[in-house]
Amino acid sequence: MYKIFIVEDDTVIANSIKNNIESWGFPCRACDDLRNVLKEFIDFKPHLVILDIMLPFFDGYYWCKEIRKLSDVPIIFLSSASDNMNIIMAMNMGGDDFVIKPFDINVLTAKIQALLRRSYNYASQKNLIEHEGLILDTSNTTLSYNDKKIDLTKNEYRILLTLLENKGKIISRDTLMQKLWETDSFVDENTLTVNVTRLRKKLCEYGIDNFIRTKKGLGYIIE
Repeated sequence: MYKIFIVEDDTVIANSIKNNIESWGFPCRACDDLRNVLKEFIDFKPHLVILDIMLPFFDGYYWCKEIRKLSDVPIIFLSSASDNMNIIMAMNMGGDDFVIKPFDINVLTAKIQALLRRSYNYASQKNLIEHEGLILDTSNTTLSYNDKKIDLTKNEYRILLTLLENKGKIISRDTLMQKLWETDSFVDENTLTVNVTRLRKKLCEYGIDNFIRTKKGLGYIIE
């Protein structure tokens, strides 16, 4: 089922769009925290974004640029600024369509449906896990932080993925060794310790301190 993400500071407009989209059976979320649009985008994993241009804190062009660093998800811009310059800028920033306010909700819905039809197969859709600004892309096993790529070994990736998928939970050393053992012929206690130490050091080099915590006698946790 296609999920729609709305980034709009006018709650009346946002709720009107949300109610109409949901009436067509599409799961829909309006962004709650306009300071942290990217985090909500990653958490929700939408298939289409409706993005206002005039927003508090950062404008729609900024958020479009940030989303495009991570995803090819289709983006429809909304704006009362209907001059050619804004339309051209929206398209150049990575937008797929532009709707001028005030708009007919049925026309917007038709554009959403048409854009979804044109955009999917999901081959380019990324699977992202975000925590404290660290973003792990499970579709290509890459890690990024503050727009910088962090190279991971196979074992480092498996350790980090397991811990991120279980944020807030203590993961035992045995569980992590089993994850590493899925592709290696043998993994012992020392191998795990070495890999966790290297991963921590690598994260520290990018200013990410105390990300993986040790619970003595129990295992590791990302809180």
